[in-house]
Amino acid sequence: MPIIELVILLACLVLLSNVLSHYLVAIPVSLIQVGLGLGVALLLNIQVNLQTDWFMLVFIAPMLYNDGRQFPKQELWELRGAIFANAIVLVFITTILGGFLIHVLIPSIPLAVSIALAAILSPTDPVAVQSISEGVKLPKEILHLVSGESLINDASGLIGFKYALAAAVTGSFVLSQAVGDFFYISLVGLAVGLALITLIQVVRDILRREGINDTVFNVVLQILTPFAIYFVAEEWFHASGVVAVVAAGVLSHIQNSHADEDTPELRLVTEKVWNVIVYLLNGIVFLILGIELPVATQATIKGSHTNTFHAIFDVLIVWAILLLIRVAWTYVYMLFNWLRDHNKSKPSLRIATLSGLSGVRGAITMAGVFTIPTVIASGGAFPERALVLFIAAGVIIVSLVAAAGILPLMASRSLPFMTRGSSLDDDDAVLANGPDEPDEDAGDQPDQIGYKQARIYVLQLAVQNIEEHRRPENQRAAYDLILDQQFQIRRLEVASQTADQLAPMLTDEMQLRLVALTGERQAVEEMLANKETSKLAAQAYLRRIDHREQRLERATHRAGLPTLRSLRVLVYRWMQDLRLWLSPADSDKLRAEQLEIQRVASKAAIKALSQYLKQTTVDEQQFDRQALYHLIVHYRNRIESAKADHSLSRADYERQLQTLRIKSLGAERAGVQHLLESGRINLRTAAKLRQFINYSENLLMLNDIDANDE
Repeated sequence: MPIIELVILLACLVLLSNVLSHYLVAIPVSLIQVGLGLGVALLLNIQVNLQTDWFMLVFIAPMLYNDGRQFPKQELWELRGAIFANAIVLVFITTILGGFLIHVLIPSIPLAVSIALAAILSPTDPVAVQSISEGVKLPKEILHLVSGESLINDASGLIGFKYALAAAVTGSFVLSQAVGDFFYISLVGLAVGLALITLIQVVRDILRREGINDTVFNVVLQILTPFAIYFVAEEWFHASGVVAVVAAGVLSHIQNSHADEDTPELRLVTEKVWNVIVYLLNGIVFLILGIELPVATQATIKGSHTNTFHAIFDVLIVWAILLLIRVAWTYVYMLFNWLRDHNKSKPSLRIATLSGLSGVRGAITMAGVFTIPTVIASGGAFPERALVLFIAAGVIIVSLVAAAGILPLMASRSLPFMTRGSSLDDDDAVLANGPDEPDEDAGDQPDQIGYKQARIYVLQLAVQNIEEHRRPENQRAAYDLILDQQFQIRRLEVASQTADQLAPMLTDEMQLRLVALTGERQAVEEMLANKETSKLAAQAYLRRIDHREQRLERATHRAGLPTLRSLRVLVYRWMQDLRLWLSPADSDKLRAEQLEIQRVASKAAIKALSQYLKQTTVDEQQFDRQALYHLIVHYRNRIESAKADHSLSRADYERQLQTLRIKSLGAERAGVQHLLESGRINLRTAAKLRQFINYSENLLMLNDIDANDE
C-alpha cells in the first residue's frame, strides 16, 4: 500500500479506536488499537516495512521529548535520587538479571538477545503508570517514584537495548569499550541536547525581539525541535539521540515555565498541538503492532523448532520475570525508607504488587523492538527474531490485560486506564478522582465542588443573565442562546450522575415530554377539525409527533442508542421536507401552514405541561426543575422560530446574539470568581473554568471578525 494511503488509513483507525474505547470502557484503547491493526492485516493483507532510522526519528524522538516537557519537576525533585536509581539501577538490574533468567528459562534465545529483550521491555508507559497508580491510591512517595521513573527509564532502557543488540549483531562484546561508549554517547547526548535547546531558545528570543513572534511560526519551530536534536545527536556526534531529546525536553520545560505569562497563547496552542501529535503517534505504534503480529506469529507458529503454545508460555515467563523484579525492587525500597523513618509507610507486599502491575509496557517498547535487524554482521539471520518479536508483543498485551483486569480486583474499584495519547475529555482530566471527590489540592474544605458542578453553576448564571436582558425585540436570539446553554447544562448533569441517579431523572423527563407531545397532538387535531390548516400539513406534523413518541417509548423500555431507527426517522423527515419543497405552486402556503402549526402546537405543549403540574395527583416537586425549564425553553424557541414576521435581518440577529453572549460570559466569569472566593472551588478548577470562558470569548471575537470581513 502506498505510504500516503497507509498513513491516512492508520490515522482513521486511531480515531475509530478511541470511538470504540468510549463504549468498551473496560478495555484499554491500546488493546483496541492492536486488535484493529490485526484485523486490517488479516483482511487487507497489509504490511509495514519498518526501517530503524526513520522509525526511531519519527516515533521515539517526539514522544520522549514530550515526556521531558511534561516532567513534574517540583513534585519529583524531592525523590530525584530514588527516581534516578529506579530509572538507571532498576533498568540495569532488569536488563542483566532479567536477560540472564530469560536465557536460562528459554535457552533457544542467545544471552545477548535475551539481554536486549529484557532491556527494551524495561521502560514503562508513564501515562499508564500515572493513571493506574492514582486510581489504586498508592502512597505518595511510591506514586512519585514509579511515575518519575517511567519518565526517565525510556532513555536508559533504549541505550541498554542498543548495546545488547550490537553485541548480538556483531557477536562480540568488550566491557571496557562498552563502558566507554556508554559514557560517551550518554554524556555527549546530554550535552548536545542541552546545548541545542539552549541555542534554539536564544534564536527564538532574538526573533521575538525582532518582532517575529507569530504563534504558528513558534509552534512549528517547537514541533520540529525534537526531530532536529535527535538527528544532529545521532548523525553528527554519533551520540544518543534518545538522551538528547529527553534532556532537551526537560530543559525546555524549565525555561518555558518562566516565559508562560509573556506568551500564554503560544503555550496553550503548543500543548494542544503536542496532544494531537502524541495521540496519533502512540495510536499508530499500537496499530503497527497489530499489523506486525501476523508476521511475528506466523514465523513462530509455522516454525518447526518452536511450539505455539510453548511460545505463549514463554511470553508469560518473561512477563512474570519482569513483574517479580519490579515487585521486589519496590518492596525493598519501601523497607529501606521505613527503616530510615518509621513515620513513612510500612513495607507492604500488596502495595509492591500494585506498583509492579502498574508497570505497563507501551509505545516505546514496541517502537524499539521493531528496530531489530533481520540479519547479523556475518550475513546470517538474526537469531530468534520472530520469537523475540512474539514475546515483546505478547508481554505488552499481557501487561495491558493484567493491569486492566487484575488491578481493579485488588483495588476493589474501577480504575482510570490511559496510555500516551489517550483521548481524554478536558472535564475528566480535571476530575481524575471522580465528580464527587475534590482534587488533591482541595485542602480541608469538604464543601468544595468539582469541575462539572461548577460549570453547571456558572452556566445557570449565564442563563439567568440572558433572561434578564431578554426583550421582545431580541427574543429569538435570547431563546436560541438559552437553549444552547440548557443543552450544555443537561449534558453536564447527565455526565455527573451515576446510573442509579440518572434513571429517575430520565424517567421524569420522558414523562414530561410525553405530556407535551399529547398537548401538541390535541392542538393539531383541533386545527384540522376547525379547518384552520390543510390535511397535508397536519398529517405531516402528526407523523412527526408519532415518531417522537415512539422514540420516547423505546427509550423508556430499553436502554441504548437505536441508531438505525434514528437514521430512518431522519431520512423520513428529509423526505417530508423535500415533499413540501417540491410541492406545486402552493409550496409557500404549505410551509407557512407548517410554521403556524409549530407555533400553535408549541403553545399548546406549554399549556399542557402547566395543567399537568397543577393536578392534585401530581407532585410538582418530584420533577427535576432543570428538565422542566429545558423543555419549556425548547418550546418557546420553536414559537419564536415559527413566527411569520422575520423582518429582523441576519446581521441584526447575529449582533443581538453576540451582545447577549458577551453579557452571559461576563456573568460566567463573575460566577467563577464568586466560587473561588467562597472556597467552593480550588485554583485548578477556577483556572480550567476561566480557560473555557476565554476560549468561548475568543471564538466569539473570531466569528465577529469573519462576519465583518465578508
